[in-house]
Amino acid sequence: MTTTATRPTTPPRALSISRTTATATRVLRQLAHDPRTIALMILVPCVMLFLLRYVFDGSPRTFDSIGASLLGIFPLITMFLVTSIATLRERTSGTLERLLAMPLGKGDLIAGYALAFGTLAIIQSALATGLALWFLDLDVTGSPWLLLLVALLDALLGTALGLFVSAFAASEFQAVQFMPAVIFPQLLLCGLFTPRDTMHPALEAISDVLPMSYAVDGMNEVLRHTAMTATFVRDVLIVAGCALLVLILGAATLRRRTA
Repeated sequence: MTTTATRPTTPPRALSISRTTATATRVLRQLAHDPRTIALMILVPCVMLFLLRYVFDGSPRTFDSIGASLLGIFPLITMFLVTSIATLRERTSGTLERLLAMPLGKGDLIAGYALAFGTLAIIQSALATGLALWFLDLDVTGSPWLLLLVALLDALLGTALGLFVSAFAASEFQAVQFMPAVIFPQLLLCGLFTPRDTMHPALEAISDVLPMSYAVDGMNEVLRHTAMTATFVRDVLIVAGCALLVLILGAATLRRRTA
């Protein structure tokens, strides 16, 4: 009696440039048919900065002191919301499950989403930074390019966090509910409202492990120093490293079955 050996299927490689770019192209094509989402991602941070500037119209130095920090925080929040909801929508509609049934690795999928939303994050950060510096007269001592770099990394961090939390939500409403748990504590402890070293020691210790704290610190370094400082480099590397770590965790927690 002869037996027929079955060849095991080879799983897709962890990451492929062609599959990643194909995924990013598909996501961008879908977003092109949703102008409201694009407007939310690109225009809302600019509108918020515009409003903030004229809220402090009588005290421009106040706008200078907090405007740079919010230039990084606003993109992070909007990218978190849009990315988590858009990814969850594909999960609940069954699109994500169909994609994972194809020879497409989880790394390809997460990297493709990150590339697509990261492209929009570049546009968003460039517009918000240009508006703040050249139209709203935000006064910074350092290079505008360093300010743009931090704003872009913050937007990418928001994208990574949105991709990650979408794995734990069963509906779009639940995805929005993650915002108080993930974003609000960072917003309160990042040093925007009061210096972190004046907080209760327990809260200061917690703030030391939250990535938004280093995003605000990096913006403040550009605000106060003409040259790139060692603290700025540290802050940028921490924010970038957190974004990469969260993307890896997002790929690890990606499930093949919808809830």
